[in-house]
Amino acid sequence: MPTWTIGAEPVTGTGIDDLMSQYFSEMGPRVLGRPVTEAELREVLDSDPHDDLGPPHGEFLVARDGDGALLGCAGVRLLTGAPVTAELKRMYVRPAGRGAGLGRGLPAAVEAAAQRLGASRIVCETNARLAEARALYTAHGYDETAPYEGHGRADHWYVKSLGREDRAEHL
Repeated sequence: MPTWTIGAEPVTGTGIDDLMSQYFSEMGPRVLGRPVTEAELREVLDSDPHDDLGPPHGEFLVARDGDGALLGCAGVRLLTGAPVTAELKRMYVRPAGRGAGLGRGLPAAVEAAAQRLGASRIVCETNARLAEARALYTAHGYDETAPYEGHGRADHWYVKSLGREDRAEHL
């Protein structure tokens, strides 16, 4: 039985910007080979913001422990086009939440949210240096695919069918 819960929360909620800063601060050395500067952090958030990970075309999911502490997050947003495609963004588990099953829980919650939004497939991107992410996506049934929109330093892209018939193009 998990000792955490996952639920939708506003991406502008208390503590989320700190969580995103921690995410990018941890990813920076792995992807860039050095710590990220405050200017780089602001630039990445400005060029690929997370404010669209909420209604009506997205959802932001937060994992919390039994005391309400933030353990991790993941977002989903719809991309323009047909088939209706959702994008998994900002999946991150803080060190305190690792090893507790959130690597299974968050992707499942994101896929359920994508289906609620009407998506028939989900895509995501990552970097070659993030071997754990690539292994996680593959383990969850994602297949490597061609680049779609691309952000930042991605060099691996994944797609997974959500088992729904393709729906009409969303607005």
